[in-house]
Amino acid sequence: MHNIFETVILGLVQGLTEFIPVSSSGHLVITQFFFSQASDHMFLEFLDIGTTVALFVYFRKRIWEVLTNIVAKKNINLLRNVIITAVPAGAVGYFLSDFLNSSWFFGSLTVVAIALALIGLVMVFIEKLPKASPVEKGEDLSPARALVVGLVQILALVPGVSRSGSTIVAGRLAGLDSAAAAEYSFLAALPIMFGVMLKLMLGHTERAYLMAHLSTIILSNLVAFVAGMFAVGFMLRYLSKHSLALFGWYRVGLAAILLTVILLQ
Repeated sequence: MHNIFETVILGLVQGLTEFIPVSSSGHLVITQFFFSQASDHMFLEFLDIGTTVALFVYFRKRIWEVLTNIVAKKNINLLRNVIITAVPAGAVGYFLSDFLNSSWFFGSLTVVAIALALIGLVMVFIEKLPKASPVEKGEDLSPARALVVGLVQILALVPGVSRSGSTIVAGRLAGLDSAAAAEYSFLAALPIMFGVMLKLMLGHTERAYLMAHLSTIILSNLVAFVAGMFAVGFMLRYLSKHSLALFGWYRVGLAAILLTVILLQ
């Protein structure tokens, strides 16, 4: 298990990279590799608790608006679209969980490096790609466009792709500007992240793991929560004025370093 320093670092990495589109799973695999430890997928799953809570806290007013609209029978397009976007990745993740959690796939630096590079290149050139007609907010997406974003989100199950990165890219192609695509990406993450958290709380094996490593998991999630709150705000402000290119180049550069390390092993 990780010591206090490693626990804090992993929580920090999770909190920042869950919402900054550079892949939290990829960075956590890399971090554990440099800690000379095999990828502990269950511990990494528990790190989702802190970032899930951060997302609910940050968007509490938006969530309350959606809930009041349901009660008042007003516009529920945002809720409809979020559900449509969440279903494909949620279903694939549920039925293929054993494969996706396998050490040779999830813990592979090669898989991470390739995914970082490919999605990074898309981010670099996203502004040059053809896009659907512009829409202002996530609730303005048609069900078909929301479904396309959801289908692209399936790619985020591959370590190194980035859930936020894949859905922000898909949102841009679906007609949203960068900031609106980021907000929709974060809102669309809520059902999946809540589902993962619920699974962790209900599973017998997961509960046993939680009790065995309770102090470490609490510490890492506190760090992830604080870092996650910062990262969400940063991304929304940054993308209101800039494109995804900076994060794309970072991903490509990191992939090149990883592939060099792999080749030299």
